[in-house]
Amino acid sequence: MKSSQNQTLTDTSNPIKRIIIGVQFLFVAFGATVLVPLLIDIDPSVALFTAGFGTLIFHIITKGKVPVFLGSSFAFIAPIIAATKIYGYPGTLGGIIAVGLVYGIVSAIIKLWGLRVIEKIFPAIVVGPVIMIIGLSLATVGVDMAKTNWPIALAVLATSIIIVTFTKGLIKLIPIFIGIIVGYIISIITGLVDFTTVNEAAWFALPKFTIPEFNWGAILYMIPVAIAPIIEHIGDMYAIGGVAEKQFVKDPGLHRTLLGDGIATAFAGFLGGPPNTTYSEVTGAVALTKITDPRVLRIAAVTAIVFSLVGKISAILKTIPQAVLGGIMLLLFGMIASIGIKTLIENKTDFSITRNQVIVSIILTIGIGGAQLGYGNFSLAGIGLASVVGVILNLVLPNPTKSEKN
Repeated sequence: MKSSQNQTLTDTSNPIKRIIIGVQFLFVAFGATVLVPLLIDIDPSVALFTAGFGTLIFHIITKGKVPVFLGSSFAFIAPIIAATKIYGYPGTLGGIIAVGLVYGIVSAIIKLWGLRVIEKIFPAIVVGPVIMIIGLSLATVGVDMAKTNWPIALAVLATSIIIVTFTKGLIKLIPIFIGIIVGYIISIITGLVDFTTVNEAAWFALPKFTIPEFNWGAILYMIPVAIAPIIEHIGDMYAIGGVAEKQFVKDPGLHRTLLGDGIATAFAGFLGGPPNTTYSEVTGAVALTKITDPRVLRIAAVTAIVFSLVGKISAILKTIPQAVLGGIMLLLFGMIASIGIKTLIENKTDFSITRNQVIVSIILTIGIGGAQLGYGNFSLAGIGLASVVGVILNLVLPNPTKSEKN
């Protein structure tokens, strides 16, 4: 009896039910998807548009078999901000397109030689601290935005912590969304929100796309940042495979899923959007609801595109005070850093080995310290430089055998 009830709840044969669930899944991803463009100061409608089309591109390349939604990647926030200061946003977009091509190259490597090559080049000892840098490098940005109004920022932070810690079900998966809503309501009540731009905005409006420019410096600056998201993608594919009880790494194949992610990211770069990534929040929603029908995620993607064309939505998002975003970032970027620590712990990284201490220490110092190497118009800095140095150290430093460890 219970089994038949569960089947009824997860049955998506009814088109109306699919649409309702698809829209619901978009709201799980909505807060994070629009937060990234707000932080890098671009039109959030562009991110919604490219996330929606990027998800559809992914589903086409993966033969419509994998129930995932692609949204704006947090891993690229710090590099985009830094690269924009040096090369301008159009130049940075050229780097984002190049990142998509790197995904394609890694996809080909996996197709030809399997995962072992990737695991050797990007082990946990490199990926863990790189993820930590992604979070920690933006800590000052979060604090600077939060201190514009600490009471509101702390209210947003407290709301997000309560949601992620004490709630259950779908609510637990949208702490960013609810935190922003609570902070926004408080801001309206205290008179911090000006609705002039919302009143003036058209109901229908195309997103403000940006044409990319190609600059070798920006391309080489952005490419190394792809390391952590690639590893994250691999983990997400195993995770969603476990939820759906299917081996997506074999069918349609990890090479296809990574290629889909890469082309979606390149597509976003061509239109001025941030890089895409598979969203763990949506994977969590799939696990919670037990609804693994990929058609539902495609409905979420189409809904994102529709939302991106509503000018009022973009105008409302742009009125969100900095303190609200800062409150979210205080939690978010710290959580990203903690994922890096979790990566090291889960892979049982042995810190009694000097080699491991050296690799982690240098990656963190270079990344957080903002070290930069440059020659002519070329420069490599921050997360990208730290990633490259970490990969090189991992390959050249001798790895002790079991007997040597003992």
